[in-house]
Amino acid sequence: MTTVTRTFDVRPEPAVVVDYLKDFSHAEEWDPGTESCTRQDPGPVQVGSTWHNVSKIAGVTTELTYTLQQLTDDTIVLVGANDTARSVDTITVVPHPDGAGSRVTYEANIEMKGAAKLADPIMKVVFEKIGSDTEDDMTTVLNRLA
Repeated sequence: MTTVTRTFDVRPEPAVVVDYLKDFSHAEEWDPGTESCTRQDPGPVQVGSTWHNVSKIAGVTTELTYTLQQLTDDTIVLVGANDTARSVDTITVVPHPDGAGSRVTYEANIEMKGAAKLADPIMKVVFEKIGSDTEDDMTTVLNRLA
């Protein structure tokens, strides 16, 4: 299993950040690997909402179905799965210690399945790079909400 964690600060308050990030279709704006992310169910975003995500990572296109597993005032947990991988993305958003804005922690736990497990050591390097790019892109996008 590969775990990638990034913690960074943004200008918007936590409620604004959580409201934006809970809709995983926004991943098209902040996740450099995401080519499309389409909501699969109607109504308000809530626990159980699902998205069809198409990503290209290291030149390989993969499709996962993501489900919103947890949604609180400060935590979003999205679980993506297909036949070869499972990803648990946990986003925690708390008030910035200095009082203005938010501190965001994004943790992705990626588990390869079957023969894809052989790629785990290589994927760690790839996902660390993606993690840094995601932090940069997410910071830019979230700061636009302020």
